[in-house]
Amino acid sequence: MMELPKMLMVVGAVLLLVGFLWQVIGKIPGDIVVKKGNFTFFFPIVTSIIISIVLSLVFYFIGRFR
Repeated sequence: MMELPKMLMVVGAVLLLVGFLWQVIGKIPGDIVVKKGNFTFFFPIVTSIIISIVLSLVFYFIGRFR
């Protein structure tokens, strides 16, 4: 039963870290932004690719040393 509070704290810390990083790398060159009048469309394609690569490496190392 003590595992759930620890897991929730880790998940919260990870989400907090991701939120801070999103502010820093959220608008890098290569992301698509379309502004027309009162409408703005933002598609973070390069940011998504970078996050995908980082998460793939993290899960690879977790699985490798587990």
